[in-house]
Amino acid sequence: MLTIGRLASYAGVTIRAVRHYHQIGLLPEPERDASGYRTYGAVAVVRLIRIRTLAEAGVPLARIRELLDADPETFAAATTEIDRQLRAQIRALQEHRRRIARLDSGDSLALPEEVVDYLDRLRATGAPEAMIVAERDAWILIAARWPEAIPAFMAQKVAELADPKMVRLYQLIGRIAEDWEDEELLRETADLMSELFEQAAVNGQLDWRDEHVPDAEFIRLMDAFADGAHPAVARLRELIAERGWAGWTRVEKREP
Repeated sequence: MLTIGRLASYAGVTIRAVRHYHQIGLLPEPERDASGYRTYGAVAVVRLIRIRTLAEAGVPLARIRELLDADPETFAAATTEIDRQLRAQIRALQEHRRRIARLDSGDSLALPEEVVDYLDRLRATGAPEAMIVAERDAWILIAARWPEAIPAFMAQKVAELADPKMVRLYQLIGRIAEDWEDEELLRETADLMSELFEQAAVNGQLDWRDEHVPDAEFIRLMDAFADGAHPAVARLRELIAERGWAGWTRVEKREP
């Protein structure tokens, strides 16, 4: 007869595992010797090896008892189902790995790939990192609210980067991030913003944005977010208002 330690050694498991299998009913409690110690025979070794083999194959402990006592047909059906579940888990883990691999920077966290690509392009224009971070956080909010609109939004934003005026605007904003009390710089930026607003109004972009961002409460949230992002925003809003434009996230021409 075998002690619990010898049983564990023969079956290739730990003593703790043997005790756990006793506790959950997978391995029947054996008889005890005169000193009160458990003693095991060959049947226990065989059953424990079968338990270990099934567990190592990925069979949940809750299903092992069912398989140990199953006839061949039931065993085959159960293992087919377990295999299906394991393949689903593998696919889920592969998806987790794919997502983790995308998180090579903070830009990738909570953002669709289209937005990450846009931020990379924006960074390539020389835009300062503080501006990239503000853009990133704003797009996290927008992507959470209107995920289905992101591809269209990003197609428009990427197209804008081909406009020298837009690139110039980003450069000016980059300078403002470092010297936001330069009134001449702020006015030059407001002039260019007003010109770009006029251009967007003519080509229908302002109407398009209104259709895709119809939530007034969300617009207020975004405006408050922009106001808190940099102290220059408040002054720029005043300057573009002087030039006939109202709003920030959603811009519209003011009535004369």
